[in-house]
Amino acid sequence: MSDALDTALRLVRAQAALVRRFDARLGGLHGVSLADFTLLLRLGQAPGGRMRRVDLAEALGLTASGVTRALAPLERIGLVTREPDARDARVAYASLTGTGRARLKEMLATAEETAEDLFAAPAWGEEEVPLLASLLARLGGTGPRA
Repeated sequence: MSDALDTALRLVRAQAALVRRFDARLGGLHGVSLADFTLLLRLGQAPGGRMRRVDLAEALGLTASGVTRALAPLERIGLVTREPDARDARVAYASLTGTGRARLKEMLATAEETAEDLFAAPAWGEEEVPLLASLLARLGGTGPRA
């Protein structure tokens, strides 16, 4: 097996382990998955806490139907609402509710704590986390602010 393939497979396994860890913490404390949190975070960073559903799908790397499926349970529990566009009936927005904003703040604190635990010393040196972020960016791994 080549070093490149070995590295790629290690990255896939590491990603799966990260998802499991975040899912466990976010699910246990807030009843959401990492995927749900990522969607809510993207909405929370959007102007007015809302985005066109098609833009949200693109930002998350999902299809339009994928984002619709992802939003449905969040709408049912009152974290997100669907808003039609007053000028174009074909356009719909996903928007955080007041409850969604409040819960996102709580989820963000949990996610921050989880990430700090993951990259804590002595396992990780102070310069290693920014280096890893830089290396992942070269693979297309942009952060939520990108």
